[in-house]
Amino acid sequence: MSDARHPQRPRALLMLLVANFFWGLSFPLIKAIVLLHEKLLPAAGTWFSAVYTVAPRFLLATLIMLALRPRDAWRATAGEWKQGVIIGLFAAAGMLLQNDALQFTAASTSAFLTQFYAVLIPVWLAVRARRNPGWVIWACCALVVAGVAVLGNFDWAELRFGRGEWETLLCSLFFMGQILTLGWKDFSANRPEKITFVMFATQAVIFWAMAGVMTPDVSALVVPWTSPAWLGFTIVLTVFCTLGSYSLMNAWQPKITTTEAGLIYCIEPIFGSAMALVLPAIFSAWAGINYLNEIATWALLIGGGLITLANVLLQVKPPDDE
Repeated sequence: MSDARHPQRPRALLMLLVANFFWGLSFPLIKAIVLLHEKLLPAAGTWFSAVYTVAPRFLLATLIMLALRPRDAWRATAGEWKQGVIIGLFAAAGMLLQNDALQFTAASTSAFLTQFYAVLIPVWLAVRARRNPGWVIWACCALVVAGVAVLGNFDWAELRFGRGEWETLLCSLFFMGQILTLGWKDFSANRPEKITFVMFATQAVIFWAMAGVMTPDVSALVVPWTSPAWLGFTIVLTVFCTLGSYSLMNAWQPKITTTEAGLIYCIEPIFGSAMALVLPAIFSAWAGINYLNEIATWALLIGGGLITLANVLLQVKPPDDE
């Protein structure tokens, strides 16, 4: 991992902030797509709906990159293929769980719970180095656990979360793997655009294979493409939340530490929650779905505030990645 004082660090932080903005947009956008699936494909089931929110975006992203570089988009080194495939596998698992979870929890709650990796990353790195991460890290862990409990409406009587909250926490582990893989020193010479292409292609293959297996019939693969609203949502998801965000992530994250990256990505739920207060009504009017604007509840403010506080503390004294 590059040193935190990399000369391009300020610009890297800005570019990753833009990536977070695009990811924030993806939460209410994906929620709108899965609701539209309920209208277009009422018998398809939740897992097919989750898969079919991501399969088109990664296929389109792969095709766009091929169109922009038709001769050499796929010509990557062995190391670039290896890193791209590993990142693609982690991202595919995380995204599948996250998108299914969005059918059972609010977009803002999902956005915050996804950031659980922000504390897991420095703890993992400290454990790997066989040293105590210190009281700051343990305090942050406690704050995140408390925030997660509040956001997930934790049932203390039955000691369980709902399906959406559990799936979101599990997806966070896979996203942690994605972030750690991008920061491996062994891959420091890899070209970001090649990694991004392999990552997209890997996810496209995985999700289209899953869609083919899960589809109730062939028409379920075709019907969404006849909906102008679905096409619009998918194009925005592809251009901004896929090509834009992941290209920025893969290019600029290696210029800061892995721990720092995990913290920067925690800005994502702030954008996601803010957009979920406004965009659902707009999406509903366009697509003819029933998706109400979210409200800033006490659970969201307190739970999100605890997680945000944990990340502010980590910014004050983040552990070294080395």
